[in-house]
Amino acid sequence: MTRTTLALLALLASFPAFPDTTAAPADCGIGVYGLPRGEVVDISPSSERTLRWRKFDGTTGALEQGADGAWHGTAGWTKKPDGLKVTFNCAHDTLDFGGARATRVPLDVREGRFDADGTPLAGRLVLPAGRQPVAIAVLVHGSEGDSALQFYAMQRLLPARGVGVFVYDKRGTGSSGGRYTQDFARLSADAVAALHEARRLAGPRARRLGYLGTSQGGWVAPLAAQRERVDFVIVAYGLAVSVIDEDRECVELQMRLKGHSSADIVKALEVATAAETVFESGFTSGFAQFAALRAKYAAEPWYRDLHGNFTFMLLGLQESQLADTARQFEGWNTPLRYDPMPTLRALDTPQLWVLGADDIDAPSAETARRLRGLIDDGRRIAIATFPGAEHGITEYESAADGSRASTRYSAGYFELLRDYARDGRLKRHYGRAHLEGAR
Repeated sequence: MTRTTLALLALLASFPAFPDTTAAPADCGIGVYGLPRGEVVDISPSSERTLRWRKFDGTTGALEQGADGAWHGTAGWTKKPDGLKVTFNCAHDTLDFGGARATRVPLDVREGRFDADGTPLAGRLVLPAGRQPVAIAVLVHGSEGDSALQFYAMQRLLPARGVGVFVYDKRGTGSSGGRYTQDFARLSADAVAALHEARRLAGPRARRLGYLGTSQGGWVAPLAAQRERVDFVIVAYGLAVSVIDEDRECVELQMRLKGHSSADIVKALEVATAAETVFESGFTSGFAQFAALRAKYAAEPWYRDLHGNFTFMLLGLQESQLADTARQFEGWNTPLRYDPMPTLRALDTPQLWVLGADDIDAPSAETARRLRGLIDDGRRIAIATFPGAEHGITEYESAADGSRASTRYSAGYFELLRDYARDGRLKRHYGRAHLEGAR
C-alpha cells in the first residue's frame, strides 16, 4: 500500500495513530479472559506480529514474544516497557497475566454470511453465554481497510460484560466480497443488512438492537437507523460536520495548538481550500492553484505545522503523480460535502455521542455545539465528552515536538458503551466524562 493510500485511510480510521493491521502469532490465545476480582482482559491481534491486551477499565498495552517464549509488555501505544509478562496455556484456555491466572470467558459465537445488494458479507454474532435475551450492538466500521472479524476487540469485551455484538467485515475487506468504498449511503445499506443478519442469528435472544459506529461510522450509523428503526445509536469519536469541514477544523485546531496567529491560520486555510478543490475533482483539476499557494507559503514559519487530514497528503504530491493517485481512490466515492445534520434532525432514535475533548483527527467542538442544538430542539441525545482524550477515546502523553503517544482508553469509556447499549440510560459518572443531554 502506498503512502498516498495510507494517508487517506488515516483520514477517518478508528485508531489512526496506532493502526492494528497485521496478523499476530499465538492465535490460540486470542480471546477474552476473566481475572481475579471480576476483571476481564481481552487479547487481540495487533501489528508487527504483536498482540494487544485491553481491560474493561481502559488500560491497555502491546505484547511481543521474547526469546523465552513469554510475551512481554509495553505500555499503551508508547513502546515503553511496562514489566508485564504474559504466558498462554492454550490447552487449558488459561493465561498468566503478570502473575494472575486468567481463564477464558465462555461466549456464544455464531458465524454468518449474508447478502448486501448482491455482495456477500461475512459476519459474526457474539453473545454472553446462556439463553437470556440481551441487547446487541452492530459494530459499524471506521474507514480502516482491515478485517473487523479479526481485529475488533469490542466483539469480545462487550459480550464478556453482558452485551451482545454483531461484527462484520465491510465490503472489500477481510472475508467479505465487493470493493472497498466510503460511499456512506452504500455502507448504511450494508449496515441494515448486517442488522437483519444479527436479528436472524440471535433469534429470541435479541432484546434490544442498535448500532455502535466509530469514527467514519458516525456518519454511517445514523443513516442506517433512518433506513430502518433500531433501539439505539451510539457514535464514538464521530462527527456532525462534513468531511471537508473536518479537514478544515483539523487545520485550524492543529495550527492553534502550535501557537500560530489568526492571520497565519487564514493562510493555512487558503491552502486547505485549494486541496479540497483537487480532491473534489478526482485529482483532475485545481492542482496548479494548489501548487502556487504551496510555493507561496512554503518558506513561512507556520507552513511546517500545516497538517489537516487530506490537505497534508497533498503537500508532498507532484503533478506527475495525480493520475496514479486518482486510480488509487477510484471507487471510494467519499461524499466530501455530505451534511449529516438533516439526518440527525429527522432521527428520533435515542443516541449517545462519545467525544474526545482533545481529538485533533476529528475535532469535537463544533460537533458538540451542533448536538447541543439538537438536544435543545427535543432530540433524545446524550453527549459524553472525555477530557484529555483524543481520537479513539484514548489518553496520551506529549513529546517535546508536540507529537502524541496514546497511553490507555479513558476510564469509564467501555462501561459507558455497555450501559447505554444494555439499558438505554446512563449513570451519573463514567470516569471524568462530562455528560449532557438525555440520561
